[in-house]
Amino acid sequence: MMAAPLLKTSGLNAWYGESHVLHGIDIEIAEGELITLLGRNGAGRTTTLRAIMGMVSRRTGSVTIRGREFIDIADHRIAPLGGIGYCPEERGIFASLNVEENLMLPPSVGKDGMSLDEIYRMFPNLKEVRKRMGTRLSGGEQQMLAIARILRTGAKLLLLDEITEGLAPVIVKALGEAIMRLKAQGYTIVLVEQNFRFAAPLADRHYVIEHGRVIDRIEGGDVAASMDRLNHYLSV
Repeated sequence: MMAAPLLKTSGLNAWYGESHVLHGIDIEIAEGELITLLGRNGAGRTTTLRAIMGMVSRRTGSVTIRGREFIDIADHRIAPLGGIGYCPEERGIFASLNVEENLMLPPSVGKDGMSLDEIYRMFPNLKEVRKRMGTRLSGGEQQMLAIARILRTGAKLLLLDEITEGLAPVIVKALGEAIMRLKAQGYTIVLVEQNFRFAAPLADRHYVIEHGRVIDRIEGGDVAASMDRLNHYLSV
């Protein structure tokens, strides 16, 4: 039996302008769990993260965090009130600042944000390039920096969008190891991921999204027996 959810969406609908994108998303995640949102491009996975954060034109339904309803909370208050760190696909680092300057900037959304030393232990690559400007970082270094910035805020609920896209296998492996360490430290993680081989060993549960709806839910332990279904959903 699952513990009480830290984050739960019920009947979550979302719009961009007049376009109705999410049609009743139901997901839940307990503290310390990792779930993935799987599906083809355009299915509504990124919009689900954005809707949780209030970054859509309109949303209806329910988003509760630690039992508190967030559906009517202003978008700029959601991260600090919910202790959420959102890492968008476009990463959002400051290209004109160096790595260490980027790490000194994030606002606090919770207690106990990671120190620089802790960040550099988690991502040794960043220590090596700490004086390098954002414009001169590789894609993998930019991705590590984007995740490191949200860890600096003290957020314990992480929404991570396509963090492995376009990255070299050695960087993908390093990110997977970092995610496992975060999970072991009690972080709660929602992962939108196209790379199922990366996501499968990490997740407690997979939600498959299609046309703005959850069409299947697969427990981590049932993945091997569900591969035919997953291959059909993901067209791999």
